[in-house]
Amino acid sequence: MILAIDMGNSNIVIGGIDNTGIYFVERVTTNHGKTELEYAVNIKDIMEIHGLPLSSIEGAILSSVVPPLTDVVLSAVKKITGKTPMLVGSGMKTGLNIKMDNPKTVGSDLIVNAIAALKEYPAPIIVIDMGTATTMSVIDHEGNYTGGIIFPGLRVSLDSLSSRAAQLPYIGLNKPTRVIGKNTIDCMKNGILFGNAAMIDGLIDRMEAELGASACLVATGGLASSVVPLCYHKIYYDDALLLKGLLILYEKNKQD
Repeated sequence: MILAIDMGNSNIVIGGIDNTGIYFVERVTTNHGKTELEYAVNIKDIMEIHGLPLSSIEGAILSSVVPPLTDVVLSAVKKITGKTPMLVGSGMKTGLNIKMDNPKTVGSDLIVNAIAALKEYPAPIIVIDMGTATTMSVIDHEGNYTGGIIFPGLRVSLDSLSSRAAQLPYIGLNKPTRVIGKNTIDCMKNGILFGNAAMIDGLIDRMEAELGASACLVATGGLASSVVPLCYHKIYYDDALLLKGLLILYEKNKQD
């Protein structure tokens, strides 16, 4: 089993995975104030909760979009496993052809998602990752990463709305039963959830028009399960997509 870690701006996803399956997936809050020891304790506690010894970890790999915390988490993993994790970044063998103005600027999480999607689903593919930001990545029929789009995530939009309007409360994102809200909270929730669903549906239509073909649609990320059921398009929900991509990269780059 390898320890696969995806560090995002809001959460750090920590998973145990190998070629036979996924042993666990947990999320902890991304906290710039934590030390390497505190992150080490988090990982150790997660392993213990799932009844897995640290000795079962044969290696580790980290994808990070939070540079100030990258070395902290790398050190935390080494502290409890004795192994230095791989870091997704420039110089790593990916097998992915990135057709962008500057391929080095593409987020590591987007690359990892694309690699996993290409193995699991037929191209062309649109990968929708819903986290702090919502990203939509496009893979053409030849398997090239051709670009995408980024817009504010659900929680960012909702927090911004609540914080800038004195009479609008902070609310949850449980599934709405109808589009037209009957009170302030439902109006806000429906606006965020159905608004994002409609935005995604509309962007899919425009992206497919540019591709000249229908695409396989795959969604992942902590907030995707709240929006995917509200979309008109058939979208596969794969919460473990990024972990699968990290395993592929680990296998491709490990020393024999």
